[in-house]
Order: sequence, then structure tokens, then C-alpha cells
Amino acid sequence: MGAAVTRIIGIDPGLRRTGWGVVDSDGVRISYVASGLITAPADAELAYRLRELFEGIASVIASFKPQEAAVEETFVNDNARSTLKLGQARGMALLAPAMGGLIVAEYPPNLIKKSVTGAGHAEKRQIEAMIGFLLPKARVKSADEADALAIAICHANHRQARVKLAVGSRQ
Repeated sequence: MGAAVTRIIGIDPGLRRTGWGVVDSDGVRISYVASGLITAPADAELAYRLRELFEGIASVIASFKPQEAAVEETFVNDNARSTLKLGQARGMALLAPAMGGLIVAEYPPNLIKKSVTGAGHAEKRQIEAMIGFLLPKARVKSADEADALAIAICHANHRQARVKLAVGSRQ
């Protein structure tokens, strides 16, 4: 990779399982760094599950030192209570990198899928297959990990446009 490498963490938030994936991007190539899963005990009170997620994400950030973070936007489902709880988990996924001083971006699920597979309505197994193709060194153990790496790849592919828009809006 060239000299201007940006390390990106992708976060797939969930109250029970939060996937994370770290990649390096030089603007052309993307390489796998690490990935994993943060789990919170299902029987713990909500506040303690959220703390577990926040501390887990903060620990990953401290270990791998990314400069930028990308988080999947929430989709609204039929169960309002589940959507609200997912929103709280997303809050931790946004707060942890913000507290670490990282640039934080959000992407809708369809854009993430389209960025990795070419189809906005790709299935989980298609995403996992493309992660294996795009990041051959990755040994992904769960769909949440694969999704997190897809989020990081999406950000790597779209970050330059975001930077240009941000600079243009300041002028």
C-alpha cells in the first residue's frame, strides 16, 4: 500500500452481538486487519449490556487505532421495541468512536450491500462470499463480522466523496 493509508473500523451494531471489522485503505486497495464480535449477556439489564458494547468498541479502537469509523444506519422493523433497542446499541456504536476522536460516518444497509456485492438487496451469504473474495486474509466466523467488514469497505469506497462534499460545504 502507498503512504496515505487510512485505517477504518466498520461497526454492525446489535444489542446481543456487535460485529466489528478493521481494514486499511490507500484509496485504491483495501486490506484486512482484524475483525471480531462483541457480545453482551442476554440476561443482563439493558444499561449493562449497553456498557458492555461501548467498552468493547472502545477497546477495539484502542487496540487497532483506526482514524475513521463507519456504522450501519438502523432499519425500522415491525417491532417498535426492537427498533428502539437497536437504536440504543447504535448509540453506543456511534459514541465510542466519537469519544475516541474518530471521523464517524453512517451508511444505509442497501448502500453497504450494493458497495460490496453490486446488489442492494443481497443476502447474508452473498456478503460473506464477497468478503472472502475482497479480503482473502479474513477468516470471518459470523455474519455480524462479515457485515462489519462490508461497512468498512463501503466507507473506504465512499469516503473520498464525503470528504469532497464536506470541504465544498465549508467554502
